[in-house]
Amino acid sequence: MQRHIEGTCQALLGALSILPEFLRSEAAESGRAIDYRDWQIPLGRRFRALKLWFTLRLDGVAEIQEHLRTDVADAQWLVEQIAGDPRFVLSAPAPLNLVCLRLAAGDAATDALIEAVNATGRVNVTRTVLDARSVLRVSVGARATERHHVEHLWQLLQSP
Repeated sequence: MQRHIEGTCQALLGALSILPEFLRSEAAESGRAIDYRDWQIPLGRRFRALKLWFTLRLDGVAEIQEHLRTDVADAQWLVEQIAGDPRFVLSAPAPLNLVCLRLAAGDAATDALIEAVNATGRVNVTRTVLDARSVLRVSVGARATERHHVEHLWQLLQSP
């Protein structure tokens, strides 16, 4: 009976799971941590709309527009820094607030950089794979993020 329940749970998790590269973690894959996002019907749209509605009611359209413009400008500043440093390669176009970059030195160097930056505890970047290459993802968009935070990230990226 226990084996049947375990098999059913695994089948359920397999059916509901989405796992893009940037959400993978060593802890979850080794079983040291449980990723509860797979224990539900994923990404329900109605609740996402409710969050947006509350944000619009609380802040108003103009404040959200300004926040988005600032985040995009900060991301574009980072893109300019990357373009000016031959150690880095912009891995995908960055027209909004998501910047994907890698080290020209290769995948191992990029993965080591991701680990080193995250180990500081000051910022959090994620990893993904684009065109079979390891890529560092920077998303500029938290409510409290300001230009000096992005500048600090750039310093961390250059230091290791």
